[in-house]
Amino acid sequence: MAKYKAYPEYKDSGVEWLGKIPEHWQLSKLRYMFTFGKGLTITKENLQDEGIPCVNYGEVHSKYGFEVDPQEHPLKCVSETYLKNNTTSLLIKGDVVFADTSEDIEGSGNFTQLISNVTTFAGYHTIIARPLKRNNSRFYAYLLDCKELRAQVRHAVKGVKVFSITQAILRNISIWLPSENEQGKISAFLNHETAKIDNLIEKQQQLIELLKEKRQAVISHAVNKGLNPNVPMKDSGIEWLGEVPEHWVISQLKSNVSTRKGIAFKSTDFSDSGIRVVKASDIKKKTIHCSDVFLPEKFSEDYPKAILKFGDIVLSTVGSNPDVKNSAVGQLGYIPIELDGALLNQNTVVFSSSSNVLDQFYLFFLIQTDVYRDHLDLHAHGTANQASLNVSDMLDFKYARPPLSEQVEIVEYIQNYNLNFDNLEAHSEAAIKYLQERRTALISAAVTGKIDVRDWVAPVNSEMANIEESPEVNA
Repeated sequence: MAKYKAYPEYKDSGVEWLGKIPEHWQLSKLRYMFTFGKGLTITKENLQDEGIPCVNYGEVHSKYGFEVDPQEHPLKCVSETYLKNNTTSLLIKGDVVFADTSEDIEGSGNFTQLISNVTTFAGYHTIIARPLKRNNSRFYAYLLDCKELRAQVRHAVKGVKVFSITQAILRNISIWLPSENEQGKISAFLNHETAKIDNLIEKQQQLIELLKEKRQAVISHAVNKGLNPNVPMKDSGIEWLGEVPEHWVISQLKSNVSTRKGIAFKSTDFSDSGIRVVKASDIKKKTIHCSDVFLPEKFSEDYPKAILKFGDIVLSTVGSNPDVKNSAVGQLGYIPIELDGALLNQNTVVFSSSSNVLDQFYLFFLIQTDVYRDHLDLHAHGTANQASLNVSDMLDFKYARPPLSEQVEIVEYIQNYNLNFDNLEAHSEAAIKYLQERRTALISAAVTGKIDVRDWVAPVNSEMANIEESPEVNA
């Protein structure tokens, strides 16, 4: 922030997480600047694809973040009949919607601001904060997003595994306010500067998506067509597969793979120590994460079929919707060494090579191919909110199998490619992390008065290159 000047005079704010603020700024509480209300009393079952858009706590936490516009961001809806008796849950442009619960302390205080005039409801598990003065509602959004204010919220919330925020907590949050004219200046400055940062973040995110697509293409081609472009080909007899190397054998997963399902352990048996448990929700992005759920040691003796080994392939069989490529159903990963000996919970299945003709790691890449993911999509069944897969359907899949030695070559080829992709993705993720940290720091500096932007004027030629970039951004 060295290129920005400070205010000439400061005073002690009296707020623990804030420190000094400009001499002429005023202290207040959120209750004097906002009115508060609650979202609709509904559940997921009340949501539909058409009707009145609805901002639920899920959108606040994971989808759109800082701002939401139903014209740009797809939202689930409720029936128009809700307009009759639920007007207090309707949003006005500039309103702030808080999620009233969070699974972690860092998410406490997460919100989004409606930036559209489209008729929109605040949905379940939400709190509405409506600015009394609407001309600078954008300033309030930046203020609510700064780390100093968020620190107050996190200090006040209550919970252990789920953290709850209430209207009473929000009303009592201390805020600090410059003049209305100054608020407008700060908002204009941050709109301009954060837009530049957001543009760079978006470019890095697009690069990561391209890398994922390329990675998927490499896996699918290597597993379905092999590595030698000059090898004689034959018709596979499988419509979606087309030609395959002449010497490959057409086989079925059910002939080469054995399975075992996870166990429906009782949540009342879970503990804070013992044998770690792998749940379906731990399987994400082809990786299995270590959860903080355990079972007593004796469960390994009582449920030997639930014991996982290093290299086991685990898939989830239940998820949030039938779209396998965008759902928890059909997620897969292999057991890392640190989870060797863990116990497998319900809604999962282990795939293991049951013959000496199918390499375990080749199997892992085979079930990552587009054609196998499409196969799971075809067989996933259920409702819009929950879907499941039958193991028999998952195994009813024809594929072309190369000789074992060639499988090993293909695995090594993909693993080497993946290392390169991993490095490029890590580079982009580091750039995103730097940019997000800079964005957070810039917002905090502006809305707490650490920098003085009263004389700031938007450049006539606003080039993205003017931003102070990290080395990673240019990678």
